[in-house]
Amino acid sequence: MSYEETRYQVAVANRILAAFGLASELTASVGHASLRVPESPDKFLIKGRGYELDILSELGPKDMVLCDLEGNKLEAPDGVSQCYEVKMHSCIYRAYPEVQSIVHAHPRFTILMSVLGKRIRPLRNEGGRLVQKAIGVYPHSKLILTDADGTGVAETLKEHGKAALLKGHGAVTTGADLEESVMNMVQLEEQAQLNAWAFSLMGRDHPYTSDELLAEAAAQPPFWQVPHFKMDAPPARAPRTTGEFRGHGLWAYYVDKVSKDL
Repeated sequence: MSYEETRYQVAVANRILAAFGLASELTASVGHASLRVPESPDKFLIKGRGYELDILSELGPKDMVLCDLEGNKLEAPDGVSQCYEVKMHSCIYRAYPEVQSIVHAHPRFTILMSVLGKRIRPLRNEGGRLVQKAIGVYPHSKLILTDADGTGVAETLKEHGKAALLKGHGAVTTGADLEESVMNMVQLEEQAQLNAWAFSLMGRDHPYTSDELLAEAAAQPPFWQVPHFKMDAPPARAPRTTGEFRGHGLWAYYVDKVSKDL
């Protein structure tokens, strides 16, 4: 994947955060998706700060900022800096070489659960396994501005690996690519919203999808191996690890939706 393609994908991912409502209205300029540069894994591309119109849904490839693993700006449009919380990304990339993409956003129900101290439990299929394990909470709501702050968030990620909450300050999710990190954030917020409703309706000890039911679902064969489908192989689509945006249903739809003017 070329450097220009990487810039394009990062811009699209930031727009998708807005399209899902994770960076809209009050938070229209808040949040950032980043991706390691495939040919230079000691660098990453991210949304910056200081644009004439600092709104995620309006940013394009030329607006992305190149940084190193110390959070230093290496390349950016004139007058644009790294995002304020670049240390959240740089420290996580340094701590976890397997992480290729990171998202930070301020979803309202995720914030609500972090302040209430309520564990987010599985309540629907989509994202159920993401919240099956307890998600750690970074116990501060301040901006992540220093190496110590970023390292604290990275440490909070250690036990879960894919997500951490920041008390009163949203969440961070990771992935092997932009699709995974963004969709982890989308699914985390969906599960948080359902938990908030269940908490309101039935109290702290409301029912949730059990480990046994999640294990049952995980043990099912791929649909193409079910006899009535009569398929010898999975349907053709780009493997997740290629970074290709095509062929992944919901993700492909949102890529198309937000990129028509790029």
